[in-house]
Amino acid sequence: MKPKVNRRRFVKIAAIQSLALVSGSSILRASKTPNLQSWSGILFGSEASIQIAHTDSRKANTLLQRCVTELQRLESIFTLYDHSSELSRLNQLGYLQSPSPEFLELLTTAVAYGEKTDGAFDVSIHPVVEALRTGASPSELEKARQLVGFRNIQASANSIRLLTSGAQLTLNGIAQGFITDKIAELLMNEGMADTLVQLGEKRALGQHPAGRPWNIGLADPFSPSEIADVIELSDRALASSGGYGTQFETSPGAHHLVNPKTGRSSHSFAAVHVLAPTATEADALSTALSACSPKHFEKIKGAFPDIRVITVPRA
Repeated sequence: MKPKVNRRRFVKIAAIQSLALVSGSSILRASKTPNLQSWSGILFGSEASIQIAHTDSRKANTLLQRCVTELQRLESIFTLYDHSSELSRLNQLGYLQSPSPEFLELLTTAVAYGEKTDGAFDVSIHPVVEALRTGASPSELEKARQLVGFRNIQASANSIRLLTSGAQLTLNGIAQGFITDKIAELLMNEGMADTLVQLGEKRALGQHPAGRPWNIGLADPFSPSEIADVIELSDRALASSGGYGTQFETSPGAHHLVNPKTGRSSHSFAAVHVLAPTATEADALSTALSACSPKHFEKIKGAFPDIRVITVPRA
């Protein structure tokens, strides 16, 4: 939610970074009362953190390091900014042999959200986003739009193929939520009942050690370094999308939230916040609801009764 970087640009952690452990005592020792232990770092210039309620600072430190290692592993699969990643290789070649289970799972999930949102969420939008970013002409932009179509992705455990020549994918509208869920699952499997994972998207389990829900700030889209509101989160996920995150200077008024049907950046809302059972769903739907036309907004929203949507009107 930081203004100076693309909040959809995916996670890359160059090193383990520092582990900031916060506890009720300066002595690292076991305690019968869970204290808040946390890791914080910088992901592409944007703040990220993992907080857990744990009785033992040393064990918490070890667990948080495992989370960071897992973040690095998942980043190496999904990022667009490493030519050796699975996503980059798929985009370069048009096919990928023997995809990792995580890549296949995320791509299959992404295609399913394409179906559920009638194409408002489309991971094959990457050529259009790149055309806008580089200031392409109207004819070049239309040519890029012709490459979009999530139904032209063929995926199995053996291979993934892009059936349209020149098509390319981006997972930036769902991968942060997916990784947030994976880290939350790792912590749950280790017995952590009260955690807050914030990796671009948020996933809260249980409650804060103080006995209250986790408090999450919503950025002001008109002044993104400021907090416009605070909401309570417990056993839910939150994702936020807004064109303020990435403005393309080469194309006035253009940003990364593109309506796949028109090939144009959407300006229906200043920001869209989605609360959902998982961060993957919140991430995909905040992207879809931000990018779709006003006509399709209520239809998509109504198809997911378990979500809550908060919109911020344009000024």
